[in-house]
Amino acid sequence: MCGICGCGDSGGQSGKFVPIKNMSFSPVMSSFQYHHREDSVEKSRLIQMEVDLLSKNNVYATKNRHYFQEHGVFVLNLVSSPGAGKTTLLVETIKILKNFFPIAVIEGDQQTQHDADRIRATGGRALQINTGRACHLDAQGIGSAMMQLGIENNSFLAIENVGNLVCPSAFDLGEAHKVVVLSVTEGDDKPLKYADMFYAADVMIINKIDLLPYVDFDVARCIAFALQVNPSIHIISLSATKGDNFGEWTHWLRSSMEKVIKSHAL
Repeated sequence: MCGICGCGDSGGQSGKFVPIKNMSFSPVMSSFQYHHREDSVEKSRLIQMEVDLLSKNNVYATKNRHYFQEHGVFVLNLVSSPGAGKTTLLVETIKILKNFFPIAVIEGDQQTQHDADRIRATGGRALQINTGRACHLDAQGIGSAMMQLGIENNSFLAIENVGNLVCPSAFDLGEAHKVVVLSVTEGDDKPLKYADMFYAADVMIINKIDLLPYVDFDVARCIAFALQVNPSIHIISLSATKGDNFGEWTHWLRSSMEKVIKSHAL
């Protein structure tokens, strides 16, 4: 079970929530008020479980990172809400860059092989991890997956995480960078609503900009919110389906990959 949100638990909750009998709507909080009743022993146990889980994950993440560095593997952890366009982004990236260096993809979804099939259709190598009830990938699973893939030296590995802007922010997989993908079909205030994720990310991609004439999304406002949360985040606006400004993304990726290869050669 996930110590952050309780995924994988039969009850679907990590705590015991007891509603007030006469629940009232709060216009300030825009949510229902409730009591959260836990005795101190149970609360302490859950906190310790979360700490132990993250500590164990970090041990595996460190092992993964050392492996990637030793073998010149540039690794990105792509995170987003479901439907933001991570898979399409990777498909179009592989089409453009597959002749420059080896590319492999680890796909994370709760069910199906659909995304891995889309990657393989480009000629790219892909391995699917189905997490079941779990809402994120972890470092131990990535370590096992990369061994099954047989990742080449001086290559690019993309990890497409489960669609979720909460738990993946806390789980280091050994990647060089977290890349958060936000589509213009979502709210432009997502960086504030899910601040942990945007704080943890090094790159934010605003995707589907070809749809801007048809949606209520303020790009400047979104960028301002992202920089408020994370002043150093690198921001790229593009359309993965239409190719608008896609060159900025592939240029950043190639430049980053070349630095890894150069460093590995030293």
